[in-house]
Amino acid sequence: MHLNPYGEDAVNLAADLANRRPATAGKLADRCRAAGLVLEHPVTPRDLDRVHAVLEAWEKVVDAADERERAELVNRMLAESAAYPRLTDHTGGGWHLHYRDDRQPLGSVLFALFSVGTALHLAGRGMHRLRRCAVTECVTIFADTSRTGRQRYCSQRCANRDAVRRHRASRATG
Repeated sequence: MHLNPYGEDAVNLAADLANRRPATAGKLADRCRAAGLVLEHPVTPRDLDRVHAVLEAWEKVVDAADERERAELVNRMLAESAAYPRLTDHTGGGWHLHYRDDRQPLGSVLFALFSVGTALHLAGRGMHRLRRCAVTECVTIFADTSRTGRQRYCSQRCANRDAVRRHRASRATG
């Protein structure tokens, strides 16, 4: 059985690439493979440029002021990137759904993965579950996959940093 590759994994890959932009096509390929993506074609500088443009659009979704704006931006990405769903067994590893045309370069594949994955994540978990870290000086993006949907920090390190800051501030005023 294949799980939906357009869900949590796609959003986490988008966040990872947005937080640490790959500098070369080779680094992009390595990061995609490490995330479990099967690369069907060589990754080119054109793919890298496309992914950087896709990440710019995706970050606007992250930074949207409200749910309606977020939905509108995701819908724009879906309209530009996704095709009708189709069954495929392109890797010989089992049948699964793709929301893109066959034989697409990596930049287009990631555009479809990120837009469909983000839509599924937000619709399934909540429109607020994609954000930047609550620590002011940290701009890290994360997908909230917590059980409660109240994750505010990108990492335990930032949560601890903010707790220490609040503790020190309360002692200074108290």
